[in-house]
Amino acid sequence: MYPTDFIYTHNDEPHASRRKEMLEKYGDKIKSLYGPDTRTKYVILFLVGLNLASAYLLRDSPWWLIVLLSYVWGGTINHWLTLAVHELSHNLVFESQYMNILFGFIASIPHGLPTFGTFKKYHLIHHRYQGYKGIDPDLPTAIEGRFFTSKFSKFMFLVLQPFLYSFRPMIFYPGDISKEEIVQYAFQFFFDFVILKLWGAKALIYLVLGLLLGSGIHPLAAHFIAEHYVWNNKLNKKGNPIETYSYYGPLNYLTFFVGYHNEHHDFPQIPGSRLHNLHKIAPEFYTEIKETAHKSWVNCFYRFVMDPTITPFKRVLRENKEAKKD
Repeated sequence: MYPTDFIYTHNDEPHASRRKEMLEKYGDKIKSLYGPDTRTKYVILFLVGLNLASAYLLRDSPWWLIVLLSYVWGGTINHWLTLAVHELSHNLVFESQYMNILFGFIASIPHGLPTFGTFKKYHLIHHRYQGYKGIDPDLPTAIEGRFFTSKFSKFMFLVLQPFLYSFRPMIFYPGDISKEEIVQYAFQFFFDFVILKLWGAKALIYLVLGLLLGSGIHPLAAHFIAEHYVWNNKLNKKGNPIETYSYYGPLNYLTFFVGYHNEHHDFPQIPGSRLHNLHKIAPEFYTEIKETAHKSWVNCFYRFVMDPTITPFKRVLRENKEAKKD
């Protein structure tokens, strides 16, 4: 039988307490991992150039080839760039905040849509208030929990991930549009106009389709549901449901190691390329996490659709009336 409500807890989110314990024991060693990985900028520039070149080469191609490559090729590159946007939103590529913002705009160009500014705004709230009712924009709504219950509807939930992930925060957690977002809208639509005028509609559609298809039922996009759904009934050593799951497989090399998701929430100041070092510094804190880690992201898609106990309601939700966005 599918669940009819979220999993409620009165406990604080687990990452703050684990972070405190780890810093008390290994503070200097862990803090040595803080700070940007400047090599990431070269990966970003390469991926941006690669997908723009692909759009140019496909500008006169048949539609079937554009759609196919938008998923297989462009979807992979664009989702990789989505995780570059994630790194940039945490200022993990440059020391300068303004350079991180500029590269956020640049990394979004092949998306065809202004992704960086809005993602950054809502993602940082998710980090600060993970699971808090009415605050965490990463939480599905009760409407989604009630509607997406059958195998077919849950399959459609996965197909519609890019739309749900993008529009849910803006509809249910609206906030003021920042200057950063406004500047990016102008930046992005200028480049869209240039691509449209110089290369034609097919080139631009290839880029936008790559973002949408690469964020739906695509192997890299499985992390959207893999990270914070409650995938088993085990309790952690403190007797609480496990609400963040890591993945240590090879797809991390195409996602800036976002699979190290417990580690990332524990220390968002550490770039993805260094998160594995936490296991070397403080292995005892990650033994339990490694035991429950996903072996396959793709299998999360299969389980989500086929397992009746896993729906958008399979998330930990906490009520805290005093938690307010600053």
